[in-house]
Amino acid sequence: MWWWAVPEARPPTAPPPGGIGRHCAVPAAAGSAPGRRGTAPPSPDDHPVILLRDVSRVFPADPPVHALSGVRLRVERGDYLAIVGPSGSGKSTLLNTLGLLDRPTSGSYLLDGIETTTMGDGARTRLRGRRIGFVYQSFHLLPHRTVEENVMLAEVYGGFSRRGRRERALAALDRVGMTHRAGFPTGRLSGGERQRVAIARALMGEPSLLLCDEPTGNLDSRNTGAVLDLFDGLHDQGTTLLVITHEDAVSARAGRRVRIADGILTEEPDARP
Repeated sequence: MWWWAVPEARPPTAPPPGGIGRHCAVPAAAGSAPGRRGTAPPSPDDHPVILLRDVSRVFPADPPVHALSGVRLRVERGDYLAIVGPSGSGKSTLLNTLGLLDRPTSGSYLLDGIETTTMGDGARTRLRGRRIGFVYQSFHLLPHRTVEENVMLAEVYGGFSRRGRRERALAALDRVGMTHRAGFPTGRLSGGERQRVAIARALMGEPSLLLCDEPTGNLDSRNTGAVLDLFDGLHDQGTTLLVITHEDAVSARAGRRVRIADGILTEEPDARP
């Protein structure tokens, strides 16, 4: 099953009254005042890309599992943020929440200034397709389709116009240095080349956020370095990147680093030279 077809999980229980204690990774700014009737909707550029306020996710069990606890996070346009943590720390739950694949039990999640927790499933799916590009560890490419066709698939499922789709796919491939492989079946590519194609697919439609889950997990050290160099270049072009990883060497390339443990986020100081 592909990421664009994953059904959204719904919390089986109502949000607990009173919420859960707050743990801040980045101080959240106060919400913007409601717009007046007759005024144009605000531009996405007027808001942070991500604003989480007291987000918690509780799974029913005996005792209940608090996968996320009072999370606050603010990601501005053009940020390059790494979230680091071991298995069982809440990384996957946070990824699914940020990617609109799951709903928090309580709290607020604004994506480009849009409150997502109160939206219906269809509206959330459309918002996800328009605003978020996904990059996964396992590439998720169709091996018997060409590189170009795999990249164009992002717009098929995102509801974009067919006009100019091939040109946009080639432009995305140019950004990752893969236009010379446009006609190749993806099954003939190396691991590093496949991840570049997956990144090009994620860039289709100019999403507000590139959300990357262990993007170097299946790569050797040489290809890992090449992908991280590519991320640096995309960041220089103004792309907003959020990379979830358990590797400190990968997270060290980001401008900001947040550590997750037991569902709580803690931002670390910038240790880069």
